[in-house]
Amino acid sequence: MTEEPEFIYGVFKQEIKNRFLCSVEIDGETVTCYVPSSCRLSNFLDMTDRSVMLTPVTNPKARTRLALYAVKYGRSYVPINLANSNRAVEQQIYRRYFSFLGKRKNVTREMKIGDYKCDLFINDTNTIVEIKSLLAFEKQAVFPTVYSERAVKQLEQLSALLDQGYPVCFMMISLSTTVKEISINREIEDFYRLFAECVNKGMKFRGFSLRLNNDGIEISSVVKMNV
Repeated sequence: MTEEPEFIYGVFKQEIKNRFLCSVEIDGETVTCYVPSSCRLSNFLDMTDRSVMLTPVTNPKARTRLALYAVKYGRSYVPINLANSNRAVEQQIYRRYFSFLGKRKNVTREMKIGDYKCDLFINDTNTIVEIKSLLAFEKQAVFPTVYSERAVKQLEQLSALLDQGYPVCFMMISLSTTVKEISINREIEDFYRLFAECVNKGMKFRGFSLRLNNDGIEISSVVKMNV
């Protein structure tokens, strides 16, 4: 499991105009904190007055001393840093959840194959693992929610790598355990077309959810994926 630093708790007040900043009340003081997400959190959840977990920022040149880590939803906290997905899969890839990948004792992070950078590369089988994070709170979610030129280009590259004989696995990681099913968004036509093309060429796809507990972040359950 992923080891995490000691947490600080506060109450979320508002997102600041700069999308990477927010205001949090900690022990009666309003503190500006870093938000490690390229999307505004209010797009997914009403954050006002929700309890949040924060971690210290270690970079001495950073604009804030604290970073938002998780938000309380229901009875549990949901991690909001999308980087947690890659880290969790890398550290827990030995678990039975990932047995479908075969031998996986030698794994490299962010390995480049031509112009494509793998999230993970399993050297034992030359398998490319592409990991996408999903922040949603409904049982049934779609991905992607908006058009992304970068995501479309990645699928074009994966399609070419499949032609070269590389095994590919596309993983969707829900940051919330409330999501039980993820569908590839047919309305994002380029992404859907290329995703289906890659699946037809043999790309595997799997969905999982993360859970935050006293030991850190762990892969907690399988999430159904639909194409």
